[in-house]
Amino acid sequence: MIKLCMLLFSLTLFARENPFFPINSALDIPLTTEQVQKPPMLKRATLTLPSSAREIESVVVRYKNMDGSISEKSVTLQNSVDWHLPIFISQNYNLDTTAQKEVKYIKFAALPFISFYTKDKEMQIDTKDRLLRSFLLVKPHRIVCDFKRDINLRSFVKKAKQANVFKQINIGTHSGYYRVVIELDGLYKYSIKKTDKGYLVILK
Repeated sequence: MIKLCMLLFSLTLFARENPFFPINSALDIPLTTEQVQKPPMLKRATLTLPSSAREIESVVVRYKNMDGSISEKSVTLQNSVDWHLPIFISQNYNLDTTAQKEVKYIKFAALPFISFYTKDKEMQIDTKDRLLRSFLLVKPHRIVCDFKRDINLRSFVKKAKQANVFKQINIGTHSGYYRVVIELDGLYKYSIKKTDKGYLVILK
């Protein structure tokens, strides 16, 4: 009986107050936690649309939740877009409060009987000659305009000196008229309006 009591007493000396915490000993196995690599914070991502794009209907964002599941959230926009400009996805933004200057027509090309001026998606054609017809050709996209005039001249070619939706103008003569070919930088619809100075080409 005495030996049994001594044995129980010795066990209580080595017992731990809380057996669920590790023993502070050199023989203990260190606790480890699995390190999950966190992706970098979103700064800015860009998306470039094809030249056929004219309106943006909605934007869909797929994101990962804390539990690893994947969800989606969308926003309806229904806005016109300029495909030349990229679309930015960002959590940082700066509002440009500076007043934008009015864009003026820039001279593109000129001959004694016809001149061309461009501004954004418009081309002003100054001429007294009557427009006989106009139509659109593809690969590459270009607008063809035939003007009434009896004239004989060498083929005329003028390329844009800087970034422009109107890339190049070619002029050639035919019997009783001359043909103006306006090469574009992408896919467009167009309209032509009569003006006091001549005609106005508007891309859409």
